[in-house]
Amino acid sequence: MPIKLLADMDCSGKTVVIREDLNVPMKEGCITNDKRIRAALPTIRMALDKGAAVLLLAHLGRPTEGQYEEQFSLKPVAAHLGRLLGLEITVYKDLEEAGAAKLVPGQCALLENIRFFKGEKKNDAALAAQLAALGDIYVMDAFGAAHRAHASTEGAVRAAKAACAGPLMAAELAAFDKVLDAPARPLAAVIGGSKVSTKLGLLDNLLHKVDSLIVGGGIANTFLAAAGYSVGRSLCEEDLIPEARKIMEAATAQGKELPLPVDVVTAKALAPGQTATVYDVDKVPADEMILDIGPRTVALYAQLLGKAATVVWNGPVGAFETEPFGAGTKALAEALADSDAFVVVGGGDSVAAVEGYGLADKMGYISTGGGASLELLEGKVLPSVAALADCG
Repeated sequence: MPIKLLADMDCSGKTVVIREDLNVPMKEGCITNDKRIRAALPTIRMALDKGAAVLLLAHLGRPTEGQYEEQFSLKPVAAHLGRLLGLEITVYKDLEEAGAAKLVPGQCALLENIRFFKGEKKNDAALAAQLAALGDIYVMDAFGAAHRAHASTEGAVRAAKAACAGPLMAAELAAFDKVLDAPARPLAAVIGGSKVSTKLGLLDNLLHKVDSLIVGGGIANTFLAAAGYSVGRSLCEEDLIPEARKIMEAATAQGKELPLPVDVVTAKALAPGQTATVYDVDKVPADEMILDIGPRTVALYAQLLGKAATVVWNGPVGAFETEPFGAGTKALAEALADSDAFVVVGGGDSVAAVEGYGLADKMGYISTGGGASLELLEGKVLPSVAALADCG
């Protein structure tokens, strides 16, 4: 759907309000990973370079709405952002202070955590109108929050005199369009994670679009059980075995590849330092847990993905955070990094894995939004995107 872009807007002499995703991890008041802040820099610089004054909106954590809580203040974010931009960034504590400010072109300021303001999560129309009135142009660039119909992500877009998408938002949507709407084929998807229940809609939607579908992690255990294998003490959603079986039957009927693991890595418990053993999938001990895919499965998946022209990956194929159960996810990441396919990686865990292995720059696109990317893959229209399209 066509939407206006910041790149095409006349910003000279205007105040541009930009909703960004600056929800960074913090420990004892210090930022531990500034990836989201760095991802927002091109948008902020674009607005400044186009002659605008910039007011940023963002959230941090989950404070009690309507209350100021120091641990969720955006002051550390403003300080770090200021160092990266080479600017002093003022933090406005409330809407009155922000509304009274007279920003001039080249200046950048930040409103305190938008979730401190009552009505944000309920998409209160009055709050949305106040946010939109803070500037001449409202830019929605927070893809990581685009699946939330909140006052700052959806309501203000509709209430603004002029609204558009920032370059980060535009890049995210373009990457997923390339996967879902006009992919180079064969198209493969790797969907991992712990539970089928959280990704059932995703699997259903993708099956109709892809040529091959690989399931991993705890999701694969439910599919293995549906195929008649014993999975021991592994995480398995028994109530969803019929659903998994339907998906496998649909894949067969549609001529789609849906391979299951042929060997797995097991242990007595999910804990560091456990003894890991590789078993054929039909020989999993009753008292052990499946925690990763085995080497023959890695080779099988790598061969399948090596044929793909486009790959979307969301979720690890094993408990990669805990050694020694990360070998399968690492091998998969390396295979995708070495492939010629356009690879889109979405979801916090799979992104963390790829970045941890130092392979992010070898992927086609690394998404900044977990929940938003999942909803796009499920075939849903994001509220923020719908609002931008209606304003276009």
